[in-house]
Amino acid sequence: MKIAMLARNAKLYSHQRLLEAARSRGHDIEIIDTLKVYMNITSHRPQARYGGKSLTGFDAIIPRIGASITFYGLAVLNQFEMMGVYTLNSSEAIAKSRDKLRCLQILSRAGIGLPVTGFAHSTQFTDDLIDMVGGAPVVIKLLEGTQGIGVVLAETHRSAKSMIEAFRGLNANILVQEYIKEAGSSDIRCLVIGDKVVAAMLRQGNEEDFRSNLHRGGHAKSIRITPEERSTAVRSAKLMGLNVCGVDMLRSNHGPVVMEVNSSPGLEGLEKATNVDVAGKIIQFLESRENRENRKTSSKKKVAEKSAEKSLEKTPEKGDEKSE
Repeated sequence: MKIAMLARNAKLYSHQRLLEAARSRGHDIEIIDTLKVYMNITSHRPQARYGGKSLTGFDAIIPRIGASITFYGLAVLNQFEMMGVYTLNSSEAIAKSRDKLRCLQILSRAGIGLPVTGFAHSTQFTDDLIDMVGGAPVVIKLLEGTQGIGVVLAETHRSAKSMIEAFRGLNANILVQEYIKEAGSSDIRCLVIGDKVVAAMLRQGNEEDFRSNLHRGGHAKSIRITPEERSTAVRSAKLMGLNVCGVDMLRSNHGPVVMEVNSSPGLEGLEKATNVDVAGKIIQFLESRENRENRKTSSKKKVAEKSAEKSLEKTPEKGDEKSE
């Protein structure tokens, strides 16, 4: 296959591992700087161009689009979709997962376990909002935050109210969630590919921080998840429409609750904690999809050939026609 990876930093562990995995399996792969792609949006021959050349001939796109460039990254990805190129995760699925509020609303409608979550524009009823999610302590999250940035724990009603009013004063959109005390400073990251959880790790934050993100100094280890946790992760991925994603959840007293669905999960912490070749499994998924498409094409070709043969058999030759 000829594969393009949309990514800004080619040196990141995740991107290097995907390069290695693809090349070791005999595929042609290159990293394309997402922000340097430009597009010709036309009805009949849409184009994506890079360095003065048209980007053509690709069998698949691996999108590794950072949160900070979501808007332009999804425009580029959507352009490849318009050109008929298969994308590992679609632009629509990534957009759904990146919108934290929309993601939670979709999951809640399907009955996926979630922490009690509040969202409001006005600060007029902040007291009721805090009480609605179970009262202090509460977790306050910026909708645009990533890697634990913009996530704070308000331990008292007063501090929660002050933080909410301060964020809203800056015109920042926030979620207010119940604090799952029994989870402590740990969470579970499940890596879903297709309809399977291929690896799972327990992330543990340091003693002074309730957040478990590895970027914030946490550490990770491999974990055996329960059937309910496995089912929750796979269902969450399907609801988002993502073929590959990381599903983050907490272990609560009433079962697993999903915190986030990440459409571009990092591979370093997961591979090192579990010793699973996640990058290789992602490339295998692309291969299996390519093989299915080839079988479909071959099958259609055979049907067309048989139809043509039958048509020739029914058509009488000129010498066989009866003269009057």
